[in-house]
Amino acid sequence: MKLGKLILAASLALGGGSVAQAADTGSTISGSTALALAGVIAPLSPVLAAGEKKAIAMLFAANSDIPYKKPIVVTADRIVCRTGNVDITVRNCEVTFGKKVKTVNGSTANEIYATEALAGVPADGAAGSNFESLSKLSCTIDPNAIRQKDGSGASCTFQPGS
Repeated sequence: MKLGKLILAASLALGGGSVAQAADTGSTISGSTALALAGVIAPLSPVLAAGEKKAIAMLFAANSDIPYKKPIVVTADRIVCRTGNVDITVRNCEVTFGKKVKTVNGSTANEIYATEALAGVPADGAAGSNFESLSKLSCTIDPNAIRQKDGSGASCTFQPGS
């Protein structure tokens, strides 16, 4: 079993969310894994309003009783994360929003890398590094649906690889 599928299977067994579709052409995730992916990318987004970022942060911090009511769409054109397996201090991600590229390191990069793995993004390796990448990320977070506590309200689509 490929590592990405193994991680995804473990995530689903632990209640991490559901996969509506997983194919070479794209992936769709929902539930807590989708909220987690939106939650680690939203703070970096140059297009989300401060209120939208705050709402996502509150939802991701287990507070579903928030005043924000409208659905929020979190997008990124490309995310490429790298960790080192020789230089074990290396942890970085480049998150691209249109023409803007944000580079994060350390614990923030580690959170994104781990959340990509949880979402089933396959890892790749080369010369002392591990890579995970995705493109065309689009997550829709609906605070009203999440408030119902029935597992709905968060879904993401993306293309594995970059």
